[in-house]
Amino acid sequence: MRPVVWVGLGGGLLAAAALLQAQPADDPLGERTGGDATVYATGRNAFSFPLATLEDDERTRFAVGNSFFRRNWVEAPASTTARDGLGPHFIARSCGGCHVQDGRGAPPDFRAGLQPRHEPLVGLLIRLSVPGVGAHGGVVPDPVYGDQFNNAAIPGVRPEGRVAMHWTPVHGRFADGTRYTLRQPHYRLTDLGYGPTAPDLMLSPRVAPQLAGVGLLEAIPAAEIERNAAEQAAQPGPIKGQPNRVWDDYAQQMMLGRLGWKANVATLAHQTAGAFLGDIGITSRHHPEQTCTPAQKDCLAAPHGGRAEAPGGPALEIDDRTLADVVFYQATLAPAARRQAQDPQVLRGQRLFAQAQCATCHRPSYVTAAPPFPGFSSPKVVGQRIWPYTDLLLHDMGPALADGRPDFAANGRQWKTPPLWGVGLLRDVNGHQRLLHDGRANGVLEAVLWHGGEAEASRQQVLQWSAADRAALVAFVESL
Repeated sequence: MRPVVWVGLGGGLLAAAALLQAQPADDPLGERTGGDATVYATGRNAFSFPLATLEDDERTRFAVGNSFFRRNWVEAPASTTARDGLGPHFIARSCGGCHVQDGRGAPPDFRAGLQPRHEPLVGLLIRLSVPGVGAHGGVVPDPVYGDQFNNAAIPGVRPEGRVAMHWTPVHGRFADGTRYTLRQPHYRLTDLGYGPTAPDLMLSPRVAPQLAGVGLLEAIPAAEIERNAAEQAAQPGPIKGQPNRVWDDYAQQMMLGRLGWKANVATLAHQTAGAFLGDIGITSRHHPEQTCTPAQKDCLAAPHGGRAEAPGGPALEIDDRTLADVVFYQATLAPAARRQAQDPQVLRGQRLFAQAQCATCHRPSYVTAAPPFPGFSSPKVVGQRIWPYTDLLLHDMGPALADGRPDFAANGRQWKTPPLWGVGLLRDVNGHQRLLHDGRANGVLEAVLWHGGEAEASRQQVLQWSAADRAALVAFVESL
């Protein structure tokens, strides 16, 4: 089955590395990133097409979920209960407000110097916690501001404050003498609406990741992710990825984490319901109460939207069916096929990618074994060879990238290996290529230069390469 073609608006350690040279005969270069579900898409809409395997009724449901994902929610009370209940605190009025075109967010415009700049946050949020272990082994929220800083509020409610940031330069050079400058971001909270934070507050900026293919990550067998960790542990060297174990509200049990920058979420259903509450202030069955803390009296007194689904029950601002449609929409966003996979420079970069052991953490491919989320009915997703380039494990990335903030089993120096599929389309979709958890890296090469800890040896290899080799590596990653 040939993937659907769309045109956008403008156009183990040894085993993982070996996959780059020994691919399945029907797809030797991994061009069909999602197997039969792949779409051929470029341009601004490249992340926004449904899996090619969807049936007509599923495409209808995809469109319904898309509507609730993109459209703004409004303050309660409103003439419609289908989209009311925004806030009281929020950072966006819709899911699409952070995931623009189903793509990646970015930090505020970076400014040099010691004087912080206040910029609106678009597609970036600040996670908060204090030391200790919370419910089910999770984080402990700040007692006044909770586990997420919200810089917007409905009328009559104070915003929690503003985020100030500036950056300082980090200089270096390659072995050939070429100089480079990275930008180290610094964040702090200002204009606090409810008094001071806890003195031992820990904060972590996180950009919204692109969503195409995220449902297929749920279809990767948990045993394969565990095998990644076992194979890395058995090999010599510093690369020792660890799985995260997290609480899932839908399963009501601890599960293997695979989503989020620290693999701190197990399922897309949990992620979506949590984002509706934390980012937009929309309650649902598993999150029926707003996140207002006792110190936020105006937040606690704000009106609720939606309606009760059962007599005497809580007023849910998004009902089960609508929330499931939004989950379905995200889970069925298709990864786009690779571009220029047979270009000589790209093939050279592919060999260098393996040589530098990048494929150890960015494992190229898997075979899916289960539907990507509860209720998904298409059997064509099972048994697909997909190419996300991730081991979905936590790795110590060194002090330069550390946020010092644990999250379940993840410590303050660990981050999940992000998938690489779609990286080369970010410019088309979002007009930037800000990479890493906080968007500090401007492009693939800067992202590599920020690597440390377990990846320090790989970074040192790249520092020794010629300009041509560096360009080839970038070309390969941008072809994914």
